[in-house]
Amino acid sequence: MAGCQRRKLATLILVTLICRLAWAASLETGQDEAYHYLYTVYPDWSYFDHPPMLMVVARLGIAACGGWLHPLSIRLGFILLFAGSTWVMYQWTRRFYGERAGFYAALALNLSAYYTAAAGAFVLPDGPLLFFALLTMRAVSEALITSPGKLLPWVWVGLACAGAMLSKYHSVFLPLGTLAYVLATPSARGSLRTPGPYLAAAIGFLGLVPVLIWNSQHDWASFAFQSARAVGLQFRPEGLALMLFGPMGFLFPWIWYSFALILVTRIPRLRSATGIDRLLLFMALLPLVLFTAVACIRPILPHWPLIGFLPLYPLVGAAWAEKSLSQPVVVRRWIIFMSTALILIAGAFLTQARFGLVQFPFRDPCIEISGWESVGEELRTRGIVDRPDTFLFTDRWYESGELAFAVRNRIPVTCYKKGDARGFAFWSRPEDWLHKDGILIDSDRRPDLIEEYRPYFREVEALPSIEMKRGGRLFRVLNAYLCRDQIRPYPYTYVRKSPENFEQRLP
Repeated sequence: MAGCQRRKLATLILVTLICRLAWAASLETGQDEAYHYLYTVYPDWSYFDHPPMLMVVARLGIAACGGWLHPLSIRLGFILLFAGSTWVMYQWTRRFYGERAGFYAALALNLSAYYTAAAGAFVLPDGPLLFFALLTMRAVSEALITSPGKLLPWVWVGLACAGAMLSKYHSVFLPLGTLAYVLATPSARGSLRTPGPYLAAAIGFLGLVPVLIWNSQHDWASFAFQSARAVGLQFRPEGLALMLFGPMGFLFPWIWYSFALILVTRIPRLRSATGIDRLLLFMALLPLVLFTAVACIRPILPHWPLIGFLPLYPLVGAAWAEKSLSQPVVVRRWIIFMSTALILIAGAFLTQARFGLVQFPFRDPCIEISGWESVGEELRTRGIVDRPDTFLFTDRWYESGELAFAVRNRIPVTCYKKGDARGFAFWSRPEDWLHKDGILIDSDRRPDLIEEYRPYFREVEALPSIEMKRGGRLFRVLNAYLCRDQIRPYPYTYVRKSPENFEQRLP
């Protein structure tokens, strides 16, 4: 029995690893990915947007490929890390619910849209967060359920939590969820009288040290930016809809249904729940409740609440395993359907991103991951990439990131945006660009955009437009301008969105 499930797990990891490598090699970088590539160009203690683990994993992938810069090389570390996440999910679930449940939990993770296709293959902080969050929750389960009172499990809790803290700020829900469980569970409160939790907290805090060092050097810019996203006074009823339909879309409705069923059936019995079931529910409910509250007053991104679903995978795996024994044919057909749907959707996305066969009456869902390689090729053909004392810039941080990766950073790239230049505000100083020529790339083709920059340069002239192509077919046209001899520093400023709504100049 155990051997059979482990062989199935090995097959799952191998097959999905191959598919994910092919997927990553076939797609251009997305907006966030291209921007995150610049983390590897500017290694630092931390960054404006995220902690530094993202940079570490991306650099390891590039190093493993001998310095080759390609979408596959910068994604490689994240792909391998997801294979590790699949294994950790299996081991964690198997420990408490059995081998069969372990396999089904790992399978559910690989059938979840955002985790398998984005966090598991793209240059995003969610990949490292997933891996270290699973390690943390597995270690917490050992420390509180399997081996209460022992010190060593708490050491592993601290180390895993430190890795999560270095990955994404959402990791704060891991210690908070654990604390909520301990305070609400009489049998677990005794752990607060032992050194274990405090040792884990001290070790885990080390993961925040690089973030604190960077922020202390930059006026706490990251904390101001992230905290501003979670405060506000205006009620937003559409936030409730986002909390419902956002995770549904990012996980797939059929996966989301399994989570919803767990929550609907288990929450009414939470008071009487014990052991690992109770711990998992507490770790899930804390972020889900808090994100629901935040969504009602501030905009959130649809994938943010997914960390609240992560502790529920072992329970889903156990439910699928039980049903596979009572209704094996139904489960087999259901898995075939989910796998086929995933393959077809991924194939359709890949085809559209590569060739743009469908003309949408609304915004093309693949526009953010298409065409920038053709822009880089055109810039190389025109000799702009090798032009001395020249830099590229746009008015959007993510498009500047796309440009930087498209030209493989052979020519400097920055972002001139009063209000939000993101990391570009820290990777150079305004005076660094003086007396250089700038090439402005305008994706919106706004005739008034160049007027914003004209006072900063001696003269400006329009260049031939740039055709953005995919599959050899034109699908966008970009304006380009040669801005000669920058005579005044363009200020990097960031508008801190808070009730006071004041503007803070960044160094």
